[in-house]
Amino acid sequence: MCLAIPVEVREILPGDMARVSLDGVVKVVSIALVEDVKVGDYVVLHVGYALARIDPEEARKTLALLQAVAADA
Repeated sequence: MCLAIPVEVREILPGDMARVSLDGVVKVVSIALVEDVKVGDYVVLHVGYALARIDPEEARKTLALLQAVAADA
């Protein structure tokens, strides 16, 4: 099973890379597959690659669902 999660872009870096964060965890990821990524955007992340931009409200809903599932585990 694969899981892609929404993360917020905090900084655009050289070489089609970006610094993203999720709940205080900061990672450097590739944004080469998504055009025109900007600071503040949410992207769907899978194994270090941003796959698509996602609406901020949809990102919040998805993260809330993931937190609810984790709380029930």
